[in-house]
Amino acid sequence: MHTSLNNPARMVAPTNLLLASLPNSLAHAFMPRLKREVLRQHQVLFDVRGPITGVYFPLNAVISLVIPLSNGQTVETAMVGRDGMIGGLVAFGAKHSTSRAVVKIAGECLSCNVEALTSAVAHIPELRSMIISHEQALLAHVQHSAACNATHNLESRLARRLLRAVDLHGGQELLLTQEQLAEMLGARRTTVTLIAQKFQDAGMIRYRRGRIIICDSGKLQNVACECYRAVKSNYEALLRGQSKDRVQVEESAEAVY
Repeated sequence: MHTSLNNPARMVAPTNLLLASLPNSLAHAFMPRLKREVLRQHQVLFDVRGPITGVYFPLNAVISLVIPLSNGQTVETAMVGRDGMIGGLVAFGAKHSTSRAVVKIAGECLSCNVEALTSAVAHIPELRSMIISHEQALLAHVQHSAACNATHNLESRLARRLLRAVDLHGGQELLLTQEQLAEMLGARRTTVTLIAQKFQDAGMIRYRRGRIIICDSGKLQNVACECYRAVKSNYEALLRGQSKDRVQVEESAEAVY
């Protein structure tokens, strides 16, 4: 698909797919505890060994989980967007973060404080199950990132991150600089610039002034490593499982009625 830089890129309505997968009755019980807020680019939600002070369900923002190194570099271990959540482990007693959660693409989210989630989980067992399943998918994402960083070349890794960012953001236009991409990949900016130019010459992306437009996701998928499809499949399985549970709960409610 070709998208002109002069025209708005295709964007889906901001929705958190994880919350949308909850049965209506459970969603009605939990949603009033959430508030809508805007996340700014570069905003740090919590830091390594810092307290987890809130829980976030991105609508179209993309949050990067990174590990800062002593030399000043950071390495991304996972990205979270509209099919996930940030801070879910507080529901099971976690108080401090093991990574830095920083907003890579600004946007909206639904959020709540720790007490609100803890209380909701205590009263809504299905919400507890959803968070456990999500954290398993997130752990698999982190594991794939470790394997990917160790074995796959930069071209494949850059293609994977661009595709994943589109999935998480819900639009073909990404407000990302080449410097940010280099940070995400743990690579030199000059190297990322050369690869991005190669992608642009091949018609996969268009890049200008900190904006990346995905022009041909099919070509990008051909370049991306297997980790993109593996991580995406894990989250799709999570949402399918939640949808199945949703149908069962609603059918049970109708039977009781």
